[in-house]
Amino acid sequence: MAEAELVVEVSGPVATVVIHNPPRRNAMTPAMWRQLPPLLDEVEADPSVRALVLTGAGDTFCAGADLTDLDELLAAGDGSIAVAAEERLARFAKPTIAAVRGACVGGGCQLAVACDLRIAADDARFGVPPARLGLVYPAPTTRRLARLVGPSAAKHLLFTAELIDAERALRIGLADEVLPGERLAARVAEITATIAQRSPLSVAAAKEIVDDRAAPSRIAWWHRKVADTGEAREGITAVRERRAPGFAWTPPTA
Repeated sequence: MAEAELVVEVSGPVATVVIHNPPRRNAMTPAMWRQLPPLLDEVEADPSVRALVLTGAGDTFCAGADLTDLDELLAAGDGSIAVAAEERLARFAKPTIAAVRGACVGGGCQLAVACDLRIAADDARFGVPPARLGLVYPAPTTRRLARLVGPSAAKHLLFTAELIDAERALRIGLADEVLPGERLAARVAEITATIAQRSPLSVAAAKEIVDDRAAPSRIAWWHRKVADTGEAREGITAVRERRAPGFAWTPPTA
């Protein structure tokens, strides 16, 4: 295993992407930012995968982005490789969960916010440090953060660059659940197992609509798919017969 890389593990219907750069507290290097979009393409195309978990190696999620090539970062602006990776993660067609331990700062927070859900250990710490570094946080990243936590909480994070603890993150909506560290893996496994049992069609449609990526024609397409695939008929029949549903629809691959 390379010292700094993204590692993919697939177990049943769940793919786990591990941010692995322990000497730098799992900081994202330029190579890792570039690795993420094609990696997500590959995982998304796997019909056996129903959910994706993003986490960090050891006891840290991700302490930020590697800023060694500052000139490249400043020249890129909103066109940076980090923003491209974040946007690809946000567009991932299947549910994504960030399992957060320890530091979730800068680029790490950027990735966590791009996930659908954030489940945090009680030792998690979240922060957005550009104001401490004299940088401008990318506009797509800033807007995504503000939609998630609200304008006031986003401004507090952006203006102060302070780290906040897991309980505060829970209060402002940056974390969805907080629990003792020893229970984090089991809870994430429970959530992903539940999602894997649900209708992939329902889940995919819900994600697009909640993220405001579904035009009226696309919403009409989803409703036609419900009728065409028989997913609703199978789900309702399974409830009546008190059995697990056999949802067969799989999302089309690009």
